Amino acid sequence: MRKLALSDEILLKIESPARYIGGEVNSVMKDKNKVDVRFAMCFPDVYEIGMSHLGIQILYDMFNQREDIWCERVYSPWPDLDKVMREEKIPLFALESQDPVKSFDFLGITIQYEMCYTNILQILDLSGIPLKGKERTEEDPIVIGGGPCASNPEPLADFFDLFYMGEGETVYFQLMDIYKENKAAGGSRQDFLRKAAGVPGIYVPSLYEVSYKEDGTIAEFKPIEENVPATVQKQVVMDITNTYYPKAPVVPFIKATQDRVVLEIQRGCIRGCRFCQAGMLYRPTRERDVEFLKQKAVEMLDATGHEEISLSSLSSSDYSQLPELVNFLMEECGRRGVNISLPSLRIDAFSLDVMKKVQDIKKSSLTFAPEAGSQRLRDVINKGLTEEVILEGAGKAFEGGWSKVKLYFMLGLPTETEDDMKGIAHLCEKIAKRYYEIPKEQRNGKCQITASTSFFVPKPFTPFQWAPMCREEEFLDRARIVREEIHAQLNQKSIRYNWHEADVTILEGILARGDRKISDVIVRAYEKGALFDSWSEYFHPEFWKEAFAECGIDTDFYTVRERKDDEIFPWDFIDAGVSKKFLLREWKYAQEEKVTPNCRMQCSGCGAGKYQGGVCVESKG
Repeated sequence: MRKLALSDEILLKIESPARYIGGEVNSVMKDKNKVDVRFAMCFPDVYEIGMSHLGIQILYDMFNQREDIWCERVYSPWPDLDKVMREEKIPLFALESQDPVKSFDFLGITIQYEMCYTNILQILDLSGIPLKGKERTEEDPIVIGGGPCASNPEPLADFFDLFYMGEGETVYFQLMDIYKENKAAGGSRQDFLRKAAGVPGIYVPSLYEVSYKEDGTIAEFKPIEENVPATVQKQVVMDITNTYYPKAPVVPFIKATQDRVVLEIQRGCIRGCRFCQAGMLYRPTRERDVEFLKQKAVEMLDATGHEEISLSSLSSSDYSQLPELVNFLMEECGRRGVNISLPSLRIDAFSLDVMKKVQDIKKSSLTFAPEAGSQRLRDVINKGLTEEVILEGAGKAFEGGWSKVKLYFMLGLPTETEDDMKGIAHLCEKIAKRYYEIPKEQRNGKCQITASTSFFVPKPFTPFQWAPMCREEEFLDRARIVREEIHAQLNQKSIRYNWHEADVTILEGILARGDRKISDVIVRAYEKGALFDSWSEYFHPEFWKEAFAECGIDTDFYTVRERKDDEIFPWDFIDAGVSKKFLLREWKYAQEEKVTPNCRMQCSGCGAGKYQGGVCVESKG
């Protein structure tokens, strides 16, 4: 029987001990003496969040299909256990074997959100692995990073031995085989990193150097050795039906954030919203075959016993075989008593009909993401949603029995004016007014509209990567304008308004577009106690402000400055499929309030056509 890394005494005094004991249904156990490569797959946040992440479930299943690899999981210990582990000098361990992470060959960390950067240092620190790659020895695991934030790896470059650019199902096994060969031949850690740099999609930061101009912008970014590519190509799976997908996902012992079977129906998005990083990074849009999805749904429901299934994609309504899939699921799930969750749907007649069948209308709310309060600003951001469509959708929903609506907006978008901000309140008012046009006897109680605003953060590989951000006080002033305008509306009692924290947004913006100079700030903030920054109760902006000051970093350089058209960005060495020329053209179109049609209406020449698949070849096929 496995010996747990934590004693009963410790487990009894911490919150949710089930986070740390492993042994869940469908978790994979192997004989560690019979595998060649041990891989610790880490999500740098608490167990409940990490267990909800589909990407890790896919890679976990994929790695463990190979007999020579054992992939285990590791998550960030919550602050209560973090404290105990430091006091008792207990090294961080993987869930399956309960062995120390330091004894593994690889530590793979998925980087989903900038506010998890200090948690990455916590993982390394508690594992006894030096924080900086240059200080590691042959005894330490190879630390590899991937996920959306790896699209600008530079603020984290010091902490990782290598980064994997793109989708994990492509070259990981090639990388593992090179590792095995290098180990068998008695090669060193450095030998492996040099060989790894030759694998498409692999970026080894220690093999590149960066020089700066006097104004602080990048002068040059180049490899320091021969045979190291100047450009790293993002890896994309073109056939997402005949690839890896878990049949039996691990079932958590405790309620995870998304405690359900997740069915990824497609990757990418045809829409081209100019603020959306995922919509650019995951191009081209690729669909999974509907028969494959039906089979996977049945297999995963059988293997997990979950009582809910959710469709995953950036825009489910754009999946061409949605009616057939949903009708199958309604029949299958109805028979099993399983709930269906349908996020990312456009509110049209088909969607409302489906939602009526699968949701309790009295309890559920409909979600719209207009993103901006005025049509002018929606054109700037290329959000293909008109006020007419929003009001028509809300009207149909109200007539169908719904009374709750959630609306998501952004404040601080490029070119935003006071009229655009007030437009948020006016749109909410129009939706409320539409509700009260329905005869009283047909209404379902009182109308409830919840408007939420987040603050705009420009992200790499989007047309807005050139855009300036607002300062913290400017963001809050804009939220105040919206709040006051909502209070001036006739139906203000039907409208609730909330907004995101501005100080977190500023930090996210710095980390998103930062360069290697930011690494020392992250270390300094972590040493001061920064951890779980994405959790408002643990976020300490003062730690970060002190760290920036002590490292001599002017935060305005990363936030409020508009970039010149020809500036070299820290992430420009990555070929992510979409070309910089296309992104710059879209940035100019935004300033001209010019709309770009979606990929199915017309190809906009973004660059993803070179992959020769998905939506790029649909019309020609």
